[in-house]
Amino acid sequence: MDFPLDALRRWPDLEGLDLPATDAADRLILDESATARAALGPGELVVVGDAYGALTLASAADGATAIRVHQDPLTGEQALAANAAALGLTGRFASEALGPEVAAGARVVLLRLPRSLDALRDIAGLVAAHGAPDVVVFAGGRIKHMTVAMNDVLRGHFDRLDVTHARQKSRVLVARGPHDGRDPEPARTTVGSLVVCAYGGAFAGASVDIGTRFLLEHLPAPPAGEAIDLACGTGVVAASLATRHPSLRVYACDQSAVAVASARATVAANGVADRVEVARDDMLRSRRDASASFIALNPPFHVGASVNEGIAPRLFEDAARVLRPGGELWTVWNSALRYRAALERIVGPTRQVARNSKFTVTVSVRR
Repeated sequence: MDFPLDALRRWPDLEGLDLPATDAADRLILDESATARAALGPGELVVVGDAYGALTLASAADGATAIRVHQDPLTGEQALAANAAALGLTGRFASEALGPEVAAGARVVLLRLPRSLDALRDIAGLVAAHGAPDVVVFAGGRIKHMTVAMNDVLRGHFDRLDVTHARQKSRVLVARGPHDGRDPEPARTTVGSLVVCAYGGAFAGASVDIGTRFLLEHLPAPPAGEAIDLACGTGVVAASLATRHPSLRVYACDQSAVAVASARATVAANGVADRVEVARDDMLRSRRDASASFIALNPPFHVGASVNEGIAPRLFEDAARVLRPGGELWTVWNSALRYRAALERIVGPTRQVARNSKFTVTVSVRR
């Protein structure tokens, strides 16, 4: 393959020598699917889970047009667009939500296997329901992140499953013969008085993770009748604040498409959708400087499967930008990560509100 995969960048996501924009699994998926892709017409190729554009742009360079793409992280969409512009491939694809439109009539699907079996189940069911009768799915990943259970999920929606030879610690599952298709529906659980909804792949699923639970035990009533739930996940904090404080308005945001869909379902299930705005946003990019008085945050600390302490400080910086002087950032974090110094430096004076065997809750006041 002559396509310059190594030229791709992760920007605006975190970049570094140990954070490549593509890997051997992308190359194997492209090689295994080359013959099938060569026979496609416009709009017959769908790409799901393409981290930063390797699968989409290499296919476009090979001649594919009107490619439909779904990426869960907003930064993935932004990186794909930036890489396409740099390589002169803008206009060869369109980013879509994970719904019937992205899969309709697809004959070939290139899929980076998600770590969540529920996410894979949602994708497989969607393709089986809306793809062409002869659709072929090339689902690949790094062997260390693949399980036999993934084969079982695909067999639940496809008649035939072939497994390729491993190469450079990567493998591809090839699925044909769609059956038993279905559109994704969120799981739904009642936790205390709160209904939690989650589509496949949302962090913590239809439950309340222990860090969020600890944060909720200590959050006060936000001042000025407004609050922001940053990196909102399934919307548990936003829905909880809105139900506790009937006059409160909440802006909840996350860069994950599945998180945003889940959060919208959660706030609707709890009857507070009229007071909670849920948006897909890269941190708080759509919010004005010095426009908020109260932000709650349970920051993620993984990039893919790896712990990376560079994520939270970026969220702290954007929270500091959006907070008014005197505004408060309430944060829960794994105590081993020792974020207090960063919060002091980036936001302002920070005090510990609570601490248990695993988590710390702090409040930082914007200086």
